[in-house]
Parts: sequence; structure tokens; C-alpha cells
Amino acid sequence: MSRPQDPHRPLFPFGNPFRMISSKGSRLPERLLSLLIAFEETLAERLRKLIPKDKNEVLRLSWMKLAMDSLIETHSSVKNLITELELPVSDWDEKWVDVYLDISVNLLDLCIAFSSQLTKLNHGHLLLQCVLHNLDSSSPKQFVRACSSLDSWRQHISAKNPRVESCHSILENLVQSLDLPKVKKSAKGKVLMRALYGVKVVTVYICSVFAASLSGSADKLFELNVSDTFPWAPAFCALQTNVNGEVRNVLGCGRVIVLRELEAVDTSIKKLYPMIQDGLEPVEVEEFKNSVKDLGKQEEKLSEGLDLLTKAVDGFFKIVLTGRDALLCNLRENGTASVVGSNVEQIVGR
Repeated sequence: MSRPQDPHRPLFPFGNPFRMISSKGSRLPERLLSLLIAFEETLAERLRKLIPKDKNEVLRLSWMKLAMDSLIETHSSVKNLITELELPVSDWDEKWVDVYLDISVNLLDLCIAFSSQLTKLNHGHLLLQCVLHNLDSSSPKQFVRACSSLDSWRQHISAKNPRVESCHSILENLVQSLDLPKVKKSAKGKVLMRALYGVKVVTVYICSVFAASLSGSADKLFELNVSDTFPWAPAFCALQTNVNGEVRNVLGCGRVIVLRELEAVDTSIKKLYPMIQDGLEPVEVEEFKNSVKDLGKQEEKLSEGLDLLTKAVDGFFKIVLTGRDALLCNLRENGTASVVGSNVEQIVGR
């Protein structure tokens, strides 16, 4: 069936983004339209910045930090949008509150899992420091200790983390919540739900990349389908295609260590280990010194990358937690906590 030409259509190079949320013949007020356009254009720009220029950027701690920083900015933006919409919590539909609270709990669980794995990887830093300390000497006794520490490091790094292994089920719960809730009367509600949809899609996807990267399992990597009616869809699809392709390529090779900074450390160790295991030959002394220096350099890069990424994950945890707490406080202050019933009580108790 043909539809009348919309005078605002040129504003949407990827099609009318309100086709999915507006009933036939209805239109959003100009102010709300402008707010949503600005939000989605900013989201698209953030996604474009995450598209790797080179495949080696993928599975690198620096890219993961960039992705987490982008999530922090996106979640801050949606909080600002809620303020600009002038939509008090007392006007929120019960379904919106339930969905928001459920999602926030799942995101907090993911952050805890990611932080747990990053802390685990950071503990390996101590073992490598012991190795470097023991290699200051050319004593066979010190070499034996260094070999023992390197063996412990490999076992520590390759050990499974139950919290990261549980991320898949959490992500599946989030995927099931991606559908847009039906909004019949509230124009502001339509804008809010549409903005939250974009935030949810991007958040679920980036978290799935984190889960796959930190667990070394492609099973935790998601392939999300997004309608081209959203102006940020092309950037999202390009990001997903580039990143998923490289992650699957790396994991398909059977590599146990997938993070590139970890791999660089492991490569240095593989070169150094035979020298200290079998004892140095006079001709190997210079090569040995260079190998120890390289290990120290790669270990420093790994430690710095892990520290920066850990801070970024902590920052995301805090913004999700403060947003959730602010909503619960508003519900209590407005006397609307009873509206959402037992669901709020269950989530408050977690």
C-alpha cells in the first residue's frame, strides 16, 4: 500500500526511523523528533569510531577499552535524554521499569564477571615479575625457579573462570529483552523506548565480544540483526561484521590465548623458556639478554592495558549502578514502587 510522502523524509538517509514505532498517520512533535535524531546520530558516530581500521586492532586491550568507554558515553547519553524528555519516573509504564531493572541487574553481573577475569589476568603479572627477578641472575638455581614461575603462569592464564563461563546465559537473557515494548499513547515514551533499543543492542553486542575474548570461546559471540530503519544500523552492521569475522578467525585456529597483549607475552616466553630450561650456551648470552628485555617490555604493556581496561569496566559498572539506584529512589519518592510490585522487591534485594 502506498504511503503519503513525508516532508521530513530527507532527514533520514536510511529510511524513516519512526516506521516501527509510529502508528499510521501519527507524527512525533518536532522537539521530540530533534532529540531522537541527535541521539541516534551520535550513537552512529560512536559505532563508526569503533570499526577497526586494521584486523590486528581486534582482540587488543586498547580496542576493548575504547569499546567500554563508548558504552559509558552511550549510557550517559540516554540518561541525559531522559532528562531532556522531561518524562518523570512516575509517568513510566510498569513494563518499562521492569525491563530497565532486569537489564541493569544483568549488566552488573556481566561487569562483575569481566572484572573477575581481568583481576585474574592481573595476578599473572606477579608471576611474571618473579620470572624477571630470577632472570637477573645467570644462576642455574634461579633458572629453575624462573621455569617454575613460567609454568605456573601458563596454568594460571589457561584456567577457566566460572564467572566468565556463565556470561552466555546472561547475554541470552539480554537478547530476549531487545524487542521494543509497545507504546500506544506516549510520544515521549516512544522516543525513550526507541533510544533504549539502540543502547541495548550496542551494549549486548559489545559485552558478547568481551565474553568471547576473555573466555576464548566463539560460542559467546552474538550475531544481532538490526532493521535498516535505524540510522545507526549501517555502522553497527559494519562493526559487527569486522569484529566477528576476526574473532572467529582467531578462535577458529584453536588458540588458547586470544588477547593480543597476552599472546605477545606468551611468544616471548616460548622463545626464552628453552634457554633457561637447558642452560645457557656462551653464544646465547646476548640473545638471552634481549629475550629477557623483550619479555619485560611485553609484560609492561600487558599490565598497563589490563589496568586501563579494568578502570573502564569499573566505570561502566558505576554508571549502570547509579542509574538503577536513581530509578529506585525516584520510585520510592513518588510512591510508585508498589506499581511494579514484587519485581522491584526482588531486584532491590539482590
